[in-house]
Amino acid sequence: MQQKTKNIVLVTLFLLVVIVAYKYAISNTLQLKKEYGILQKEALVFDNLPTQLSALKQKERYFDSLLTTYQLGESSVQNSMLNTINTYADAHQLKVVDFIEPHKIEQQDLTINTYQFTIEGNYNSILSLVHQFEQHTKFGEIINLNFKKEKNYKTGKYYLQASILLRSFS
Repeated sequence: MQQKTKNIVLVTLFLLVVIVAYKYAISNTLQLKKEYGILQKEALVFDNLPTQLSALKQKERYFDSLLTTYQLGESSVQNSMLNTINTYADAHQLKVVDFIEPHKIEQQDLTINTYQFTIEGNYNSILSLVHQFEQHTKFGEIINLNFKKEKNYKTGKYYLQASILLRSFS
């Protein structure tokens, strides 16, 4: 054989050995390295699990304290809201005339509840109730407040009614 033919055969065999070595050794090593990286990430997640659990318990205690602070108990938001309105109305000579079922709108992953209720009483007491809802409870935001001066034709006296729309997100 000539030198040139020997060199071609040698290069061809070398390339064949490299391909076989890659197929049986190097590719398996690279695959195992990927699996090792994935397993390390999973192990890191499991190592952080007690820390995450502790943080979630602290958040739960915090949110429970918020529910207690803002008068949201175990019952529904609607019942809690009605309880707050009635308590405030009794203390400030207001009368709850109407409390309508909430109107619900669902947009994507968000539910918008709109509550409508009507209060009868004097102007300052109604405004202080609105202030109470906006500042001291977290039921939602007041989106509309409509005052009406009505006349009771039996007694001939005027009274003030306020229709309130409150919107909350859940």
